[in-house]
Amino acid sequence: MKITAPVRRHSLFTVPRSLLFRNAAFLILSAWSLAACSNTEAPRAANFVPAAPAHNDFGDLRVRYNALPTMSLSEEMAKQYGVERDTGTALVVIALRQLKNGEEVDTDGEVTGQVSDISGARQPIVLRTIDTGDYTDHIGTVRVSQRNTYRFDVTIAAGGRKDTLQFQRNF
Repeated sequence: MKITAPVRRHSLFTVPRSLLFRNAAFLILSAWSLAACSNTEAPRAANFVPAAPAHNDFGDLRVRYNALPTMSLSEEMAKQYGVERDTGTALVVIALRQLKNGEEVDTDGEVTGQVSDISGARQPIVLRTIDTGDYTDHIGTVRVSQRNTYRFDVTIAAGGRKDTLQFQRNF
């Protein structure tokens, strides 16, 4: 009679102990590393910071300008401006005002512009006039992407003179 050693049967669920210890050590170290990244600070929601309106004075001509995501407009405001709220669109507003005795009054003029992103890709700003009560503003929309910086180059022709301004916005 021949004596043979018992045959160990392995199943798919049998894992060598050395592999178990190695995997457990890896998981513990990974969890510890991820916990260290947060510095025990709880996650918090991002706060929307609206673009600060700005203006330039060219003699007695004040040019107010702004560019903001159309998603930051209320439904009513978007309807008033005739723009669609979209995550990939920014509203550009250029307002021409004549300074008289410290007051701003509406004035006429031609406004053209273009915008370029940080990579240098350019697009024209097609502006149209819109009546906003006592004033007439020049508005247009441009395509934007998140986490990108845009430089706006605007040319204004009003009161027999031609001026340019530049401003920058991050979206």
